[in-house]
Amino acid sequence: MLGLERAKDDWYPVAIAGSMGECESHTTRLLGFEITLHGGKNGAISVNFGETDLAVQVKFDHVWTTFCDNPRPLFDIPEGDEPGRVRVPCGVVRVKCSPLRAVENFLDIAHFPFVHTDILGAEPHTEVAPYDVKIDESKNEVIATKVKFFQPQAAKSAGDGIVTDYVYRVAAPMVSILYKTCPPKPEAQDVITLFVQPLDEETCDVWPWMALYDYENSMADMISFQQMIFVQDRSILENQIPRKLPLDPRMEIPTRADMTSIAYRRWLKRSGALYGALTEAV
Repeated sequence: MLGLERAKDDWYPVAIAGSMGECESHTTRLLGFEITLHGGKNGAISVNFGETDLAVQVKFDHVWTTFCDNPRPLFDIPEGDEPGRVRVPCGVVRVKCSPLRAVENFLDIAHFPFVHTDILGAEPHTEVAPYDVKIDESKNEVIATKVKFFQPQAAKSAGDGIVTDYVYRVAAPMVSILYKTCPPKPEAQDVITLFVQPLDEETCDVWPWMALYDYENSMADMISFQQMIFVQDRSILENQIPRKLPLDPRMEIPTRADMTSIAYRRWLKRSGALYGALTEAV
């Protein structure tokens, strides 16, 4: 299977930390294989693939696992540990699409006015202004900066519409991190992430996570707002054809607004991160 061995070298989210009671267990899938999660003392979770114990670590309020004995290091989000931030694991949403498509959609700014109307965007504010995209060679990450977009409600904590500043960071093939204007604390940035668990090449579980400066809204309200946004995306994602993400530029015609998507696809191809991708036109 194309890209499977490369994909096995990464870490993936499989549960929210502390979500399982002692002696509780359930199965899930990862890269097409069935794995079993077991709850232990003090909220600990172990993961098994058949008779094999998989490596486990807890980070960003999630349980992460890998098939590799010597995996690539899990990325860091230093802002998530800043004092005063509210850390919000937002649950999980299953999507019938390539895990790479889920990440790419998160990077797409142009769809805001049409999919998230009167929340993350609105007509006539549909133009995507020029912005910068690069591959950070030192970290092997895709970075998009100087992204600006008018949003009627940029976050649950927002009041009136504002022009929101964005920075996108693709820290792993199936992880995207967004830094955006924090309405109640303009000198800081909210952190919103998409952690993707690839069930197989055409189905994924998406685990959104946020680190915010929001002291007005309840945890339930913040989770509900973020899930509402992603459920709006899900209907679009599940109707895209093909389900896998095309890396051949002849299959989908890019525009200026797609600069981050173009860089992401090139980076995937260069990195050999091809699980869930199409590399040739069909």
